[in-house]
Amino acid sequence: MTILRAAWLSNIGSVRKENEDRVLFSEAAQLFGVADGVGGLPGGSEAAQKTTDVITAAVLEAGPEAELDLQAIVTAANEAVAMLGQRISPSSGIGSTLTLGCVRGGKMKLAHVGDSRAYSWRGGEIACLTEDHTVENEARRRRARGEVVYYSEAQRGALTRCIGQTIPPEVDLSDVPILAGDRFVFCTDGVTRLVFEREMREIIGKPHDPAEIARILVELALQRGGPDNATVAAVIIDSP
Repeated sequence: MTILRAAWLSNIGSVRKENEDRVLFSEAAQLFGVADGVGGLPGGSEAAQKTTDVITAAVLEAGPEAELDLQAIVTAANEAVAMLGQRISPSSGIGSTLTLGCVRGGKMKLAHVGDSRAYSWRGGEIACLTEDHTVENEARRRRARGEVVYYSEAQRGALTRCIGQTIPPEVDLSDVPILAGDRFVFCTDGVTRLVFEREMREIIGKPHDPAEIARILVELALQRGGPDNATVAAVIIDSP
């Protein structure tokens, strides 16, 4: 099994009355990530909690050596959240983002829906491993295909995919080969909207302790006003 160190930290922020972020964190399953209840809908914390519960249970049940079908696991989480939404908010439903990584076979296996993010750091360089599923990015993709698309400024950051949809969302899946010294960070948008990527590169690369990485990123978001819940899970690969 891959030797790694990991830690997480979450803060309600300075404005919100409830922390609707949740963390996927199981060192036994080598599963890490974040889920963020969708703003503007009721039941955000319930949606994020159900998402993390279903996925964690499925990965633990599969065992540490199993080849994971993350598409099926995320689809099951979506169905569970959609059913919960029918009970607690039948008129509008509930939703959550999901960005996770699970170490298997010398790779970080990623699954992503929404606008939380995953970053990798290697040899001083940082890469964002996910793309935000927002109206703005969807419009950009469609315009690249030659379509004419309009949206209002107020809509640009609205999600086009989330966990809890009645029609299962498309899940972005990818595998990232891992090397000793690699670092991975999973963040909700309460962090990524306030911390520049160049700052992220420096912060992730300096400490040798994942708990310190998480602490610095969350504290920086709070120093900049903390308008949203801020959550980070950080992983350092010691031996793949």
